Amino acid sequence: MVIQNRIEKKLSEAFQLEYFEVLNESYQHNVPENSESHFKVVLISPQFEGLRLIVRHKKVNQVLAAELRDEIHALAIHTFTPDEWKKKHGEYPESPLCLGGKVTEGHQND
Repeated sequence: MVIQNRIEKKLSEAFQLEYFEVLNESYQHNVPENSESHFKVVLISPQFEGLRLIVRHKKVNQVLAAELRDEIHALAIHTFTPDEWKKKHGEYPESPLCLGGKVTEGHQND
């Protein structure tokens, strides 16, 4: 949980978070046991007020630039303002299942 702990620390220091989750979803993929390569982050902050989704994601990507460059294979980002979070009743999208590198519909998945 070294990478997950680092992600949690960096995000909590960079944003005024009312709530957040960092989920290691690596177990859903074709990687060795205890891997830390696929993550989902859910961030609720008033700092996202008035920001388009792409701007929010860029801010998260900037905070985690080193991890994304060197260690993380995939990062699902879900950012909400406190009001948006209330309207969603604290729910966020489920991540799709891994296709395990299989070819589907003529495309190679990794």
